[in-house]
Amino acid sequence: MAEETPFDTHAVFNQSPPYVDVNLFDGDLPLQEAMRANGAGGEAVTLSQFGARWGSAEMAGNARLANENPPKLRAFDAKGHRLDIVEFHPAYHAFMAESMAAGLHASTWNADGSHAPAPAEVARAARYYMVAQVENGHMCPITMTRAAVAPLASASPELCSAWLPKILSRQYDPRFIPWTEKTAVTLGMGMTEKQGGTDVRANTTRAEPIADGYVITGHKWFMSAPMCDAFLVLAQAPGGLTCFLMPRFRPDGSVNALRFQRLKDKLGNRSNASSEVEFAGAFAWRVGEEGRGVRTIIDMVQLTRLDCGIASAGLMRMALAQAIHHTRHRTVFQKKLADQPMMRAVLADMALELEGIVALVFRLCRAFDRAADDPHEAAYARLLTPMVKYGVCKAAPGFVYEAMECLSGNGYVEEGVLARIYREVPVNAIWEGSGNVMCLDVLRALAREPDEARDVLAVLAKGASGVSGASEALQEAAEILGASDAEQQARRAVERIALVAAAAALGESGSPVAGCFGRARLAERPGRLYGGGRLTLAETGQLLERALPP
Repeated sequence: MAEETPFDTHAVFNQSPPYVDVNLFDGDLPLQEAMRANGAGGEAVTLSQFGARWGSAEMAGNARLANENPPKLRAFDAKGHRLDIVEFHPAYHAFMAESMAAGLHASTWNADGSHAPAPAEVARAARYYMVAQVENGHMCPITMTRAAVAPLASASPELCSAWLPKILSRQYDPRFIPWTEKTAVTLGMGMTEKQGGTDVRANTTRAEPIADGYVITGHKWFMSAPMCDAFLVLAQAPGGLTCFLMPRFRPDGSVNALRFQRLKDKLGNRSNASSEVEFAGAFAWRVGEEGRGVRTIIDMVQLTRLDCGIASAGLMRMALAQAIHHTRHRTVFQKKLADQPMMRAVLADMALELEGIVALVFRLCRAFDRAADDPHEAAYARLLTPMVKYGVCKAAPGFVYEAMECLSGNGYVEEGVLARIYREVPVNAIWEGSGNVMCLDVLRALAREPDEARDVLAVLAKGASGVSGASEALQEAAEILGASDAEQQARRAVERIALVAAAAALGESGSPVAGCFGRARLAERPGRLYGGGRLTLAETGQLLERALPP
């Protein structure tokens, strides 16, 4: 408990102490169960060590510094020469060094570009989930570097062979020098343009072949992490929309022609730089065949979407932990907030929501782990990735707001953690495809591979067979998706299927709250706000103790 602070007129008391120097793994029972259920139970010791490090007061302090001191664009030097560099606070670099040392950018890949054996995805996701609770902004280049290996390995083996050793390095190297001279590299991406946004086929950026690559002229409306060493970009080549790898330095060692116009002044994600950029005849190598740009990057997109779901779950976890921690220390009307019946109902309902999300996200990670050797798991990953991104990322902002309200005014001020999380959390629903795009992807998957989709839905039905309301939810979704206005109603169907998938994942993991989740989320269909369900007193107590053991 924090010591009382005397002022001239009063003493400070009845305030919760900072939620720091906690173990983000040992205090999270749903995360521990997800590790055991998805093949990473043997990682418990190292994950506990990781959770202690990232739950420290030092890390919390660095997160504050990285977000209070956002990156700055230095487009020119004092004499008018172009620089096109971005400067970051040392706290940002410290986070990059920590995350890369832990392999969050590379641990799922072998030296030949193949996928590392299970449970590489699940174990990495646990670390990613804990990091997101502390500082999510720097994870943008971490995610993109990890995901970029997929198209390089599948479409450009020569480029992959050259770049992969430096991608796999655990030594963060922020120097602005040619990538061949660095100990490690990071990769970014630039896909969207002013006129197109999600519709990348509307891109107007042009790519003209030259002897050793291509010259690219055009722009990107969003290009995140502009200090990466290279970027996967889309441009119109003679053969159509094509994927390219654009380095910051040309092969001769000169600075490539990336002209940063400005950094985005974003709602959140403040520690990370996102830029608008012009390519004034920039050099790039082709990745994959001309005209197959979308097909080339699709595996990268799947991996970045997965990370959006993991990060949103992590942000929700920290929001819930902050809310429970505060209410256990705050007295109102002669009773701890955490003992007030209505507050307990709200917190327990939130905890139940997160139980399902954690189980579902890590079950999806297991599918990525096994996709190369198991076609059923590969099908699960293809269909469930847009569903999980939709369901989890769309649920997160409302969830975090509810946690903020549990702290009342303390949750609304920038000195606290929840204000930063609240500003951060919408980005994952927007990045790599908004909610409507995710639902359209589900509809396309169902139309393109109907037999595969039916098999996945049958697996979900079997996994949730004992869950109240699951079969009815799947039947409702099937009716919606088979109707003439399926696109108009697709959000409802995707949400229902994602809830069934979460119930199935909880059941498969042996979670003691699996039945409670099914009844509360599928059968009873509570109101839109937390605390409106009909949890029993015993269920409420169980959920709160599991969410944050006293």
